[in-house]
Amino acid sequence: MTPSSSPPEGNAPDLSAGWREQRSRLRKDLRRLDVFFFLVCTLVGLDTIGSVAAAGPQGLTWMAVLAVVFFLPYGLLVAELGSSFPVQGGPYVWTRLAFGRLTAGVNQVLYWLSNPVWLGGSLCIIALTTWEQFFTPLPGLWKYVAGLVFIWAGALAVVQSVRIGKWVPIAGAVARIVLLGFFLVSVILYAVRHGVHPLPPAEFAPTYVGFVALVPVLIFNYVGFELPSTAAEEMTNPKRDIPLSILRSGTASLVLYGGPILGILFVLPGERIGSLGGFIDACKAVFTVYGGHISADGAVTLTGFGAVLGSIAAAGMIVGVLTSGVTWAMGAHRAQAVACADGAGPAWLGRFSERHGTPVRVNLLSAVLASVLLVVALNLTDGDGEKYFAAGLGLTISTTFISYVITFPSLLVLRRKYPDAPRPYRVPGGRAGAWLVTALATGLVAFTVVVLIWPGFGVGWFGTEGSSAASLPESFAGERLQYTLSQVLPLLLFIGVGLLFAVLGAPARRRGRAAEAAARAERGEGTGEPAALPVEP
Repeated sequence: MTPSSSPPEGNAPDLSAGWREQRSRLRKDLRRLDVFFFLVCTLVGLDTIGSVAAAGPQGLTWMAVLAVVFFLPYGLLVAELGSSFPVQGGPYVWTRLAFGRLTAGVNQVLYWLSNPVWLGGSLCIIALTTWEQFFTPLPGLWKYVAGLVFIWAGALAVVQSVRIGKWVPIAGAVARIVLLGFFLVSVILYAVRHGVHPLPPAEFAPTYVGFVALVPVLIFNYVGFELPSTAAEEMTNPKRDIPLSILRSGTASLVLYGGPILGILFVLPGERIGSLGGFIDACKAVFTVYGGHISADGAVTLTGFGAVLGSIAAAGMIVGVLTSGVTWAMGAHRAQAVACADGAGPAWLGRFSERHGTPVRVNLLSAVLASVLLVVALNLTDGDGEKYFAAGLGLTISTTFISYVITFPSLLVLRRKYPDAPRPYRVPGGRAGAWLVTALATGLVAFTVVVLIWPGFGVGWFGTEGSSAASLPESFAGERLQYTLSQVLPLLLFIGVGLLFAVLGAPARRRGRAAEAAARAERGEGTGEPAALPVEP
């Protein structure tokens, strides 16, 4: 399909002249099934399954509660925004229309930078740990080499055109369905042969301590609905496909998360479930039914067909975490490029490739940042995978969620500012419904940011049980200052980058204003601002 220079929808926001030049390089190659697989790959993150299982049975209880009070409201909110304002850049454009270019630009930098932090942080360490457990150790320099190969393989996939690149989330979604489905079948076989660990009903009782520990990873498991909207102008029918894909992928993700977490709890004793290796360790244990054994000290040895299946599952795990990073990058990088082309950042980062129709420069810069983070973090943690994993995952979640605190209220502002914009889907319940879903989604992500920066927030207050110190990640036990600095200092740096981008985008904004003035003069119009929502012809 050839690119088109005209806006994709009659109610698409008309951004600066710099973005309109790049818009002509987009290609409509994303169909409804592609968007569904995109969302499954986005929502079902294999890197956090172990973290939820490590909290025990109450993890499933809080997972069900948050499905109602966060996942559903969040999905409804994004379905309206994505179908009402179906324009490339998605969250950046919604925030820009609601709160202005400066706020949206800084907010978008936070959203974008969370991806290289995630790819070079927790995703990379999960892949390296899986490789070492199932294949061969990576001593010394080899760990750096393997990590860089992982990062740049993802970068190579992200720069491809959407016609080619969409096969990455498709492959990732299929890998998840096959891996998690086969794991559940293996759990059943393991239970028939060896029995399972009992799960007393009392352990499902929710506690505040458990909530504070679980809310970051559980809500992080549930986010990503907005990512297809970052490529809305590459979709054949975003107004129809975005709401339907959100509904279907949301239902699928609940099944794909809940089953494996329950399986891990049945197979492994609670004291042996770690946040980093919980899912990997459970796979090794259940695959002994095909060949292998578990020694008295809990060490697992796979042999014969069990070892073969274990290697296949390990490869699937690595593919799964890589495609998570790639899929998020496909969305976050597009939104950042739109922001830069619109004058919220340096114009050279806002260019889309004429050949691929993708923001190659943002993609490559992100890979460089992820590579630097990998090298620095491995040195700072002395190769401690658990510490690296905890700090990287916490920073990824907090950075992403701070951006959500600004983006989610756009629903209410845009309903007020653009009441006549066509809305193929609306949050039910009128104004009260919109306020309810916005309050729930925004309030929970804001609370999550607090407990990430200060683990154990509220624990032990007013005579309640527990100690806030015990809520620190195990790898940071007794090191609250070190953990807090690992979160706060990068966040301050990222905000500084966002402000710097706003300064660097000034020349593009001036050129855009000059181009708009010239165009209005040629049409014989006044000097007022151009309409943000052109009337559909």
